[in-house]
Amino acid sequence: MLLRSPAVDRPFHLGPHPLEALPRDAGIQAREAAGARRPAPPAPPEPPTPFARATRRYLELFGEFRTGDAAPARAPVPDDPARRAVDIKGGGYFLDAAGIGIATMTDSAWHAGVTPPAHDHVVVVQVPLGRIPEVENPAHAWIAPTPDAQAALHAGEIAICLAGHIRCLGFAATAHTAAGGEVDLERAAVLAGLAIRHADGIDNPFLGRDFALAAVTTDYALAPDTPLSADAGDFSPIAHWLGINGARPGREAARRARRPSHASAYPMEQVRRVARPTTLILDDEVPRVPKRAAFFERALRGDLGEKSRRERGRFATKHPFTQGLVPLIRAMAPLQDGPVADMRADGLDDPVANARAVKSLSYHLGADLTGICEIPDYAWFSHHADGRPVTPYHRYAVVMLIDQGYDTMEGASGDDWISGAQSMRGYMRGAAIAGVMADLLREAGVPARPQTNTDSDVLHIPLVLWAGLGELSRIGELVLNPFVGPRFKSVVLTTDLPLAVDRPIDFGLQYFCDNCLKCARECPCDAISAGDKVMFNGYEMWKPDVERCTRYRLTNPKGSACGRCMKTCPLNKVVTAEGPALVRAASWLGVNAMWAKPALVPLATRLDDALGQGRRNPVKKWWFDLEVVDGVCVAPAGSNERDIDPTREISADKQRMAYYPADAMPPGDHLDPWPLDRKAALAVAGELETASRAKARAKTWDR
Repeated sequence: MLLRSPAVDRPFHLGPHPLEALPRDAGIQAREAAGARRPAPPAPPEPPTPFARATRRYLELFGEFRTGDAAPARAPVPDDPARRAVDIKGGGYFLDAAGIGIATMTDSAWHAGVTPPAHDHVVVVQVPLGRIPEVENPAHAWIAPTPDAQAALHAGEIAICLAGHIRCLGFAATAHTAAGGEVDLERAAVLAGLAIRHADGIDNPFLGRDFALAAVTTDYALAPDTPLSADAGDFSPIAHWLGINGARPGREAARRARRPSHASAYPMEQVRRVARPTTLILDDEVPRVPKRAAFFERALRGDLGEKSRRERGRFATKHPFTQGLVPLIRAMAPLQDGPVADMRADGLDDPVANARAVKSLSYHLGADLTGICEIPDYAWFSHHADGRPVTPYHRYAVVMLIDQGYDTMEGASGDDWISGAQSMRGYMRGAAIAGVMADLLREAGVPARPQTNTDSDVLHIPLVLWAGLGELSRIGELVLNPFVGPRFKSVVLTTDLPLAVDRPIDFGLQYFCDNCLKCARECPCDAISAGDKVMFNGYEMWKPDVERCTRYRLTNPKGSACGRCMKTCPLNKVVTAEGPALVRAASWLGVNAMWAKPALVPLATRLDDALGQGRRNPVKKWWFDLEVVDGVCVAPAGSNERDIDPTREISADKQRMAYYPADAMPPGDHLDPWPLDRKAALAVAGELETASRAKARAKTWDR
């Protein structure tokens, strides 16, 4: 437990709760199969609150994709139903299910009057109810009347994504949710080993009755689970508290429940707050940039050549699991804008109470870390992707981070076939969270808009900094959080709701990154600077070669996109009760004993390599290495199987980094190709102002 947590050896597809340790009873299968079909539940009533209406709107939107055509050819997946089940269960847990169970579909599990399709298996998804805010918190009135609304949305989202994944593999699959379906979800949960039947309903040994269900029926042969026995609820509370078999310890859930609902699972309140971000930002010198200047947009416009332009449309979605996420991501984009009610609801004038409520709402919906800031002018794009100017329109930003999933990243190299899915998962979850929040606020008469990966009018990096969620890192144009490192995607909700803002943080990352070169050493395309910080477009940063990074992520031949810097960063750790004691202690010292960093940082970076942190953990790999080509899954040419290389030497003197400052960007309204001039960009590297000179110059200004 000191250096190695039992969770390291727990296969990811077993899930966070020790379901595998519960007693089973095969006889229940026959008893449930012999039961009579039950009628479908009555149509749900009209949602009574703005929150319930928002969650229902998104669940119904997702429901448009609960069925569809299977791919025209079947994927080269193993015939072994057990290995197939690992992929499906792992995918469900990757999307944050609390339980995933599989059963052989019985006639009794269909609703009365349904003509069943030829689906002989059912995958059941179980999601716990979110925490209800305290009574004095304004968010209590938003959420408490419909405590299961969020869980129903999340369970439905997972089932619909799994069904899309299975269809991409070439098999039939239909999702069944609280908003629509043909399956008796309670009976399916009992058959799949996720619930125990009682005279008055069903429950789960770890969740009680506080959960929502969804399901996927399919003709994809999967190894079924055995139903839980009637005495499975007598599972040892001590074993659960301690985290038997490396499962999530019950004490961790208890710790989180003791924290205020507006606080994240992580002790951000312990982190030092400062007036400005820890890297210099010369506000007057930061230009507003157009979306056209972003390198993924430049690739789409043809600036990086034909191969990059072609791959731009598929690089992050060329794995079958991602194909289950993409329709939902695209469908949410039109909902980002919407009408605002004419009358503002009462009780929304207190910025402190509003901030507490918005944070509690974000955590109830599934955000991992949330901060609030005012939006500096330079954080707005100057032009939309179509060339239209952007006029700033909201004052505040609610900035939310979505963890990309530690365990899945542990099983990966960072640039193999699951990398793109990790990003898309974060983008999908973030868009749903911000979308529901925006719907609620707009119905309350408050202007609000989600700013997502699909469609954002703001740059996220400066907002993450100002909202106090991290510091700029050596990775370059990427922020690190003290508790999840770089392992996140961001989503932003902009609004005019009066909000109390957070301050930037200082947890000593500049010193850490100055003495750690691991991300630069492990970068597969040498895009991360091994040198000193420079001033770029008004920011002090370790400036990466974004062109080189973009080209690699777009054209990676043995994987989907790339997140290797996130994978290998020493701050990519688990710092809750699921992590080893040494990691938890190091995290506490890193935040609370900054005076000790000169002694601790060199030791920590060496120890990180010595312990093999950043290597792949095969126990955590759940996915198949497959590539989608023209709508069909094929075996790829290979897969990146990198592990760390502590012996590799890197030198800033030998790096040739290309930089494209604002004056070299294409104009925001120029939509035709604007070819890169890499020779000129290489010359820029030697012309950039040093950070020390900029700091000296900044001190002379009357600010």
